[in-house]
Amino acid sequence: MVDVSIADWVDELGGMAQKQQLVRRGAGDRHLTAAVRTGEVIRVRNGWYTTLPTDDPRVRAVRVGGRLTGVSAIAAWGGWVERSTTLHVAVPVNAARQRSPGNRRRRLARGRDGVVLHWEERERSAHGDSMFVGLADALRRAALDEPLEVAVAAFDWAMRTGRFERTDLERVLEELPARLQVLAALVDPARESLPESLLCTRARLAGHRVRTQVPITGTSQRIDVVVDGIVAVEVDGREHHLLTFERDRAKDLSITRDGYHPLRPTARLVFDRWPEVLAAIRAAIAARRSALSVGNSGEPPGGPPGRRMLPAFASR
Repeated sequence: MVDVSIADWVDELGGMAQKQQLVRRGAGDRHLTAAVRTGEVIRVRNGWYTTLPTDDPRVRAVRVGGRLTGVSAIAAWGGWVERSTTLHVAVPVNAARQRSPGNRRRRLARGRDGVVLHWEERERSAHGDSMFVGLADALRRAALDEPLEVAVAAFDWAMRTGRFERTDLERVLEELPARLQVLAALVDPARESLPESLLCTRARLAGHRVRTQVPITGTSQRIDVVVDGIVAVEVDGREHHLLTFERDRAKDLSITRDGYHPLRPTARLVFDRWPEVLAAIRAAIAARRSALSVGNSGEPPGGPPGRRMLPAFASR
């Protein structure tokens, strides 16, 4: 046996390895047993070894005989998912281990211990790797299972980072029901963050027109989101500190000079207090329209406000 630890080999394989992969490198049963006993690696289940923490979502997925899918896979890849307490795992339709004993398969499929199993079609099993389904399959699952705004954010991230192209989106849409075809109009790779994506989708579903990454006159800066050609929303991803406070206030001055109403909610406000953010946006729009009506001074920047680009959608 080459003088390399079992843990090194498992690390080289991404932190998770099947027994046959280690055997090909020279490991025997004696070496694997010793590595487990010393804590060098963990036996996740029969024939699977890992150096990852036992509470890692990837380990939990392999432990029940499957791979991460849906928002669980997207979150593990670093995608735009705020929080998810449910672990989504794809398992082969012929996973005999999950079908016995008794009603184990049925209990897990309903979400036992925070795990929801998705029975994976045979033709999809070749996509992805030992711990993850393919990206297209994960996004498809997110579209089917999650609220529309969550699915849009996942697609926005995938396209923003170059992992997914418009043609890939079109192929996924071919497999989705009619109610989800609206994804084609809602997904926008120009968005730069999760809160920006959520704000845009929620505003559009509420009947507003949005533009993203709008240039500010005479500068190289851009506005995150402009709603109805009136409200310029800058979403702060973290609490302000001294290094950005002055810069952000100067940007607000430029936004105001361009004729917009600046609004700067934090990401947490967008996540947890959206009705209040929407109410503030609508109040600003109403005030500007009232002033325009009284003064008859024409349209605000960006064209006539209030045109509905999408119908209102019922929440799932």
